[in-house]
Amino acid sequence: MAVPERSSREQRPQKKFFHKRKFCKFCNDSTLKIEYKQPGFLKDFLTERGKIMPRRITGSCAKHQRELTVAIKKARMIALLPYVTAEGSR
Repeated sequence: MAVPERSSREQRPQKKFFHKRKFCKFCNDSTLKIEYKQPGFLKDFLTERGKIMPRRITGSCAKHQRELTVAIKKARMIALLPYVTAEGSR
């Protein structure tokens, strides 16, 4: 009797992927304010290269993501935050 060969995809059962529900930290904690004068706080919403992180990663709602974007851009204009970071000295 010949047994049909199975591909590696058919042998392993698919794992269910559980996503943790993200929430807007600004909606939950009303004491947090988004201000361009706090570069240390705004750096949490930037990547290593200086790009603004998207909503799906930070978990912010649309309203607060817009406020974050405006605050980061203001901080960049007055040189509190860099536009890009140096990758290394050459």
